[in-house]
Amino acid sequence: MNIIDHSDEEILAIANPLWDDLIKFSNKGQYGKFIRKFSYELLLGLNEVELGKQFAHSELARNLSEESDFLGIIRRGQHVTLLYRVRSTTREGEWLGRMVLGYEKGEVRIFAASIF
Repeated sequence: MNIIDHSDEEILAIANPLWDDLIKFSNKGQYGKFIRKFSYELLLGLNEVELGKQFAHSELARNLSEESDFLGIIRRGQHVTLLYRVRSTTREGEWLGRMVLGYEKGEVRIFAASIF
Protein backbone atom coordinates (compact mmCIF):
# COMPACT_ATOMS: atom_id res chain seq x y z
CA MET A 1 0.00 0.00 0.00
CA ASN A 2 1.33 3.45 -0.90
CA ILE A 3 -0.02 6.57 0.78
CA ILE A 4 0.57 8.72 -2.30
CA ASP A 5 -2.23 6.80 -4.04
CA HIS A 6 -4.81 8.22 -1.62
CA SER A 7 -6.80 11.33 -2.54
CA ASP A 8 -6.09 14.61 -0.74
CA GLU A 9 -9.32 14.17 1.22
CA GLU A 10 -8.34 10.66 2.36
CA ILE A 11 -4.88 11.84 3.39
CA LEU A 12 -6.28 14.81 5.33
CA ALA A 13 -8.77 12.56 7.14
CA ILE A 14 -5.76 10.62 8.46
CA ALA A 15 -3.29 13.47 8.83
CA ASN A 16 -5.26 16.21 10.56
CA PRO A 17 -6.02 14.17 13.72
CA LEU A 18 -2.33 13.14 13.88
CA TRP A 19 -1.25 16.79 13.54
CA ASP A 20 -3.77 17.88 16.17
CA ASP A 21 -2.38 15.25 18.57
CA LEU A 22 1.20 16.42 17.98
CA ILE A 23 0.21 19.98 18.86
CA LYS A 24 -1.84 18.92 21.89
CA PHE A 25 0.82 16.63 23.36
CA SER A 26 3.60 19.11 22.61
CA ASN A 27 1.74 21.83 24.51
CA LYS A 28 1.10 19.50 27.44
CA GLY A 29 4.71 18.27 27.50
CA GLN A 30 3.55 14.68 27.16
CA TYR A 31 6.58 13.33 25.32
CA GLY A 32 5.48 9.68 25.41
CA LYS A 33 2.16 10.50 23.78
CA PHE A 34 3.83 12.92 21.36
CA ILE A 35 5.98 10.15 19.82
CA ARG A 36 3.45 7.31 19.96
CA LYS A 37 2.61 7.44 16.22
CA PHE A 38 6.23 7.88 15.10
CA SER A 39 7.61 5.26 12.74
CA TYR A 40 10.10 2.74 14.07
CA GLU A 41 12.64 4.21 11.64
CA LEU A 42 12.17 7.70 13.11
CA LEU A 43 12.35 6.45 16.69
CA LEU A 44 15.62 4.64 15.98
CA GLY A 45 17.17 7.84 14.66
CA LEU A 46 16.20 10.02 17.59
CA ASN A 47 18.52 10.92 20.40
CA GLU A 48 15.79 10.66 23.00
CA VAL A 49 17.73 12.36 25.78
CA GLU A 50 18.53 15.40 23.64
CA LEU A 51 15.05 15.50 22.11
CA GLY A 52 13.49 15.24 25.56
CA LYS A 53 15.53 18.24 26.75
CA GLN A 54 14.52 20.29 23.72
CA PHE A 55 10.93 19.21 24.10
CA ALA A 56 10.83 20.20 27.77
CA HIS A 57 12.54 23.58 27.39
CA SER A 58 11.26 24.95 24.10
CA GLU A 59 8.93 27.91 24.59
CA LEU A 60 7.56 27.48 21.08
CA ALA A 61 6.94 23.73 21.42
CA ARG A 62 4.96 24.28 24.62
CA ASN A 63 2.87 27.21 23.38
CA LEU A 64 1.51 26.28 19.96
CA SER A 65 -1.91 27.49 18.91
CA GLU A 66 -4.27 24.58 18.42
CA GLU A 67 -5.51 26.28 15.26
CA SER A 68 -3.35 25.86 12.18
CA ASP A 69 -3.86 26.37 8.46
CA PHE A 70 -3.35 23.47 6.07
CA LEU A 71 -1.15 24.64 3.17
CA GLY A 72 -0.64 21.60 0.96
CA ILE A 73 0.50 18.05 0.30
CA ILE A 74 3.68 16.98 -1.46
CA ARG A 75 3.84 13.39 -2.72
CA ARG A 76 7.20 11.65 -3.14
CA GLY A 77 8.09 7.98 -3.26
CA GLN A 78 6.33 6.16 -0.43
CA HIS A 79 5.57 9.28 1.65
CA VAL A 80 3.50 12.43 1.71
CA THR A 81 4.58 15.68 3.30
CA LEU A 82 1.86 17.86 4.77
CA LEU A 83 2.51 21.54 5.37
CA TYR A 84 0.73 23.69 7.95
CA ARG A 85 0.92 27.36 8.97
CA VAL A 86 1.44 27.37 12.75
CA ARG A 87 1.22 30.16 15.31
CA SER A 88 2.31 30.50 18.92
CA THR A 89 0.12 31.58 21.78
CA THR A 90 3.03 33.57 23.27
CA ARG A 91 5.14 34.78 20.33
CA GLU A 92 4.31 36.93 17.32
CA GLY A 93 4.66 35.49 13.85
CA GLU A 94 4.02 32.33 11.91
CA TRP A 95 5.95 29.10 11.50
CA LEU A 96 5.90 26.32 8.95
CA GLY A 97 4.82 22.95 10.31
CA ARG A 98 5.81 19.81 8.42
CA MET A 99 4.68 16.23 8.92
CA VAL A 100 5.74 13.29 6.75
CA LEU A 101 3.45 10.26 6.65
CA GLY A 102 3.77 6.81 5.15
CA TYR A 103 2.83 3.21 5.79
CA GLU A 104 4.76 0.97 8.15
CA LYS A 105 3.51 -2.59 8.60
CA GLY A 106 0.11 -1.64 7.18
CA GLU A 107 -0.42 1.37 9.45
CA VAL A 108 0.07 5.08 8.74
CA ARG A 109 2.96 6.40 10.80
CA ILE A 110 4.78 9.71 11.21
CA PHE A 111 8.21 9.61 9.55
CA ALA A 112 9.12 13.23 10.35
CA ALA A 113 7.60 16.21 12.15
CA SER A 114 9.03 19.66 12.64
CA ILE A 115 8.25 23.34 12.96
CA PHE A 116 10.48 25.91 11.24
